[in-house]
Amino acid sequence: MNDGMITIEVLAKAIQNCVDKKGLEYDETVRMAEHVMNFFGFNERILDNILEPEDRDAFYNLEEYGLLVTEREETTLYDGREWRVHYWRLKRDRIMTLAKYGESEKQRMRIEDYSVYDEIPEDVWRRDNEMVE
Repeated sequence: MNDGMITIEVLAKAIQNCVDKKGLEYDETVRMAEHVMNFFGFNERILDNILEPEDRDAFYNLEEYGLLVTEREETTLYDGREWRVHYWRLKRDRIMTLAKYGESEKQRMRIEDYSVYDEIPEDVWRRDNEMVE
């Protein structure tokens, strides 16, 4: 692993460790990482308005995995109007953690997804008047 720089390979590994349960192949995650890194380059933050709708959809997916986050800044223009600028930022710590320790992170995510209610049979949830005799 490199010394903290987010590269295509690092991002691809982090993506794979997040979405592995969906069955993405490593070369697919590399293509996703290349696509994202083409926007970011050596920056960790980019303007949202440079994205096309399909690119923004991909970014929202990566936001769900915790790899990207949106930010905004507000400023007052000279004429008194408020102006908002929206950004996307790479979540360096999360990406590096998933790239290095993806297996333990995936295991933790599986545990968080578990619910004790998943093991209760459906018939337990019926009311008495719904019981079939």
